[in-house]
Amino acid sequence: MIPCNPINRKFALVFFALTLFSFQIISAQDGKALFNNNCASCHSPSKDMTGPKLGDVLEREPYNGDINKIVNWVHNVDKLLATDPYYKGLMAKYGARMTQFANLSDKDIAAIIGYTQKAYADAQKPQPPTDGETAPEGNRNWIIFGVISLIMAVIALILMQVNSNLKKLSDDKEGILRPEPVPFYKNKVYITLGTLLLFILTGYYITKGAIGLGRQKSYEPRQPIYYSHRVHAGINQISCLYCHGNAWESRHAAVPSVNVCMNCHKAIQSYEKGPKLYDAVGNEINGTVEIQKLYKYAGFDPANAAKWNPSMAKPVEWIRIHSLPDHVFFSHAQHVRAGNVQCQTCHGSITEMDEVKQFAELSMGWCINCHRETKVNFDYNDSTGNKFYSIYEKFHNDFKAGKMDSIRVKDIGGIECQRCHY
Repeated sequence: MIPCNPINRKFALVFFALTLFSFQIISAQDGKALFNNNCASCHSPSKDMTGPKLGDVLEREPYNGDINKIVNWVHNVDKLLATDPYYKGLMAKYGARMTQFANLSDKDIAAIIGYTQKAYADAQKPQPPTDGETAPEGNRNWIIFGVISLIMAVIALILMQVNSNLKKLSDDKEGILRPEPVPFYKNKVYITLGTLLLFILTGYYITKGAIGLGRQKSYEPRQPIYYSHRVHAGINQISCLYCHGNAWESRHAAVPSVNVCMNCHKAIQSYEKGPKLYDAVGNEINGTVEIQKLYKYAGFDPANAAKWNPSMAKPVEWIRIHSLPDHVFFSHAQHVRAGNVQCQTCHGSITEMDEVKQFAELSMGWCINCHRETKVNFDYNDSTGNKFYSIYEKFHNDFKAGKMDSIRVKDIGGIECQRCHY
């Protein structure tokens, strides 16, 4: 039998310790990852969005601390929406239908609720003032993991050197001749391991950078005029389609012209009664001054309102926020009008934003996951249905026969490459 080399044992112990530590970090973030992947587009731990906040959901009626009722709701959304007045009221209140997540296990749902409860409790604590930005929790965890891994690697190298020195002293005492050790920079084993490590790290960061190329999640540019969606769409309840009417019948939602803005601001010439406005840095914004900026683009003089000529208006140089690659086809009309998709699904809680930022990553994986989960209203006889679906006779027959409980976008070609790439 070949004796086990003590150096190999040390390598094995170090590898096991690193693996265990990494597993603990990943396990600790399971609830957060599950929440971000499945719930974050509609829910927040601490505030209402497209759906209600989840941080205190166990404390509310009808759950009263019973997580099994939440599990039942997540797994049986369609059934409960048809029979339970509470859930019917929720859909009426928020104007959105909850997606059924039959793929989430009881343990997954418990992890999500556990994460949201902790995040909600943390949000209630008074936050100490900070001079600068703090690193996100996930980044901090990776920094800690990296520092500990580096320390353990240094310790392993020191132990290997101590072991080599002790071995040399033992051999010298017993009169055993041994060749001079090869310097580490000439050792073929070290050179091979270093090359492999460098190749893996380089490949990882190049791949990660390539995957994120062109994505701009959380992108929040400073616009030429401070426009608050919270004030317009939230507080004053202006319909999204009033300003972005193209979303109902075109690929692009489009930006409203200055004349659309002036439909209201010919009369509303100052900002006095609304809440205080702040930019992303925290500086207070004078709403009346921003209205005056609009008047400059419109060529409008409040003192001579009757003489205003709309044809003299100049377009505002708004900075585009949401942008898809040129090889991607996306139609707002197909989603908003045919699919009844709410604006908040892709753009986040737009009615609570002052300066708009990109809410979702808008990646291919993000879109495909939505197509896998989103159900289609196949009842084309209904006034809200789409008669185009009458061509899917097989699905209608399978649905009536009970072979399918629902038809999702993926079933009608929603994840085929040519649907979005041409």
